[in-house]
Amino acid sequence: MTFQPRMQNKISGFKVLGGLNRREWNGIIADVWDVECEARAGGHYVSDDPRMFIVLDAEGGSRCNVKLSPGGPGTVQNYREQGLSYIPAGMEIWADVVDIKYIRHLDLHFNLEVLGRRLMEDLDERRCDTPRLMFHDDRFLQLAQLIAAECLNPEPLHDLYGDGLTVALFIDLMKLGRSAPRKRSPLAAWQLRRVVDYIEANSGRNIRLEELATLAGLSQSHFSHAFKASTGMAPHQWQMNARIERAKQLLLRNEALLTSVAVETGFSDQAHFTRVFRKVVGTTPAHWKRSQSV
Repeated sequence: MTFQPRMQNKISGFKVLGGLNRREWNGIIADVWDVECEARAGGHYVSDDPRMFIVLDAEGGSRCNVKLSPGGPGTVQNYREQGLSYIPAGMEIWADVVDIKYIRHLDLHFNLEVLGRRLMEDLDERRCDTPRLMFHDDRFLQLAQLIAAECLNPEPLHDLYGDGLTVALFIDLMKLGRSAPRKRSPLAAWQLRRVVDYIEANSGRNIRLEELATLAGLSQSHFSHAFKASTGMAPHQWQMNARIERAKQLLLRNEALLTSVAVETGFSDQAHFTRVFRKVVGTTPAHWKRSQSV
């Protein structure tokens, strides 16, 4: 479903030149505006979604009085030195522009629901609610120029290009570091014993992960991580090794044929059995059998 930024504003003294240039990527909408300003212009803005306002170019004076309340004293912003602002969802902004003739700016609207799914627990909601007004950062400006150029590009590049740029800017904005991997607790001794015995007893067929997780009384995801923490390998790999060990026992019987061993240990055919055996043991079943007889 397309993300529609919800923004309310009351503005005066601004004239949009040439219309809106918009691109949408996964969870972020980018708008480039060219605006002509009267000698005194201003407005009131509030958005249901967090956004970032970035001045790309300006002509004329450089004064903009930014206020967080209509009666507040405000802060004078210099577009050439403080042309970036991050405004959280629902935060009201009043602005009075003086003697600026023209502004090109990039607006980025962030869908936190989509970005939260992409970044998972790395996204800190407290940072999303913290405004950063009237600041300067060369890295943001470089990314913003590339994003704006893609919005204006008559032959846009692959969506992954713009997506990468906008997500990189958002990650830098939120100062998101790489999460330390979560340490998983191993299985209890009784859980591991029950699962291993079950695998060995049923090595002749494919065992579903759900079966093993149920034996341990855990969810499938929790069980997979705990089993690997206990054994150093995934449940499927452990089961495959058990099947190969069973196959070795059968191969040591002189009368055992490769086709019958493959069937008895749950492989689809002899070719499949040979591929897996070579991967696990490092040689073919026939060669391994001859080496054991020697």
